[in-house]
Amino acid sequence: MQLANIVRERWKGVLFCLIIAIPATLLGKQIEVVGGPVFAILFGMVLALVFPKNRREQLTAGVTYTSKKVLQYAVILLGFGMNLSQILSKGAQSLPIIVATISTSLVIAFVLCRVMNVPGKIATLVGVGSSICGGSAIAATAPVIDADDREIAQAISVIFLFNVIAALVFPTLGGMLGLTNEGFGLFAGTAINDTSSVTAAASAWDSMHPGANVLESATVVKLTRTLAIIPITLVLACWQMHPARKAGGDAKSTFSLKRAFPMFVLFFVLASVITTVFQLPVSITAPIKELSKFFIVMAMAAIGFNTDIVELVKKGGKPIALGFCCWIGIACMSLGMQHVLGIW
Repeated sequence: MQLANIVRERWKGVLFCLIIAIPATLLGKQIEVVGGPVFAILFGMVLALVFPKNRREQLTAGVTYTSKKVLQYAVILLGFGMNLSQILSKGAQSLPIIVATISTSLVIAFVLCRVMNVPGKIATLVGVGSSICGGSAIAATAPVIDADDREIAQAISVIFLFNVIAALVFPTLGGMLGLTNEGFGLFAGTAINDTSSVTAAASAWDSMHPGANVLESATVVKLTRTLAIIPITLVLACWQMHPARKAGGDAKSTFSLKRAFPMFVLFFVLASVITTVFQLPVSITAPIKELSKFFIVMAMAAIGFNTDIVELVKKGGKPIALGFCCWIGIACMSLGMQHVLGIW
């Protein structure tokens, strides 16, 4: 009976997000530089402006479930696309650059959060999204730090802006700097936020340099970078549990292993281990990865529907400035490390 009540309460909102996700996904495949999650957020925001209040109330439970739980399910399924041995064997040479760029972005976000008075959760999401893998990293981090839908939408919007700029500008910039094919693969894989934008930039480079085959190398570097989701989310979870961050010494201030290590992150790790140990074929992992992406699009539709677009625009200046600084810092560090290592 209880299950029936839960389904009755949520199904309209979940179906609503599913319907939005379908055209958003199709558009995202056609315009990869934008991507399905961004289209979903935009559609959700627009629909939120025109939906009557009584209709919105009927969708609330399902939309909230999608923005929280479905987002976590998406992260878990993402793990099935991570064959750890293959990624690390092919991407090992990029590890020093990846560590340097991730550290740079997180330090910049931490410093500017205080200097510019950017809300802490937005700064964390922008810093993590910039340094690791854009929307997927934000999806994994948001539940850990209890970020609300407005904060997630703000961070996704910032990441999207610099994804588009990077995908359009970096191939030409790489040519002007005289990067080799290997150098540009590392540059695209470490300095562009989202996988779809890495793909777009690498494809543009390949079209400008026939036979370069940068797309494969850039994708491997990006997947290696994605592995940082695991330690980053666990560190943030422990940080959230730190007693000093809990004013008033409430019950939650006591360290709890279960709260510090979110189950969905551990399931993500388990999925990666299963894929690695059993060497799951692409015929199995590819559909799961696609389902993961679709769940993320559904969750972004829910987040967009719960976000006030007017407020988002009004408060967007500081997060954009922070995202710009992270983006520039990562790009400069990537090129600098290549120079130091003798790749460029």
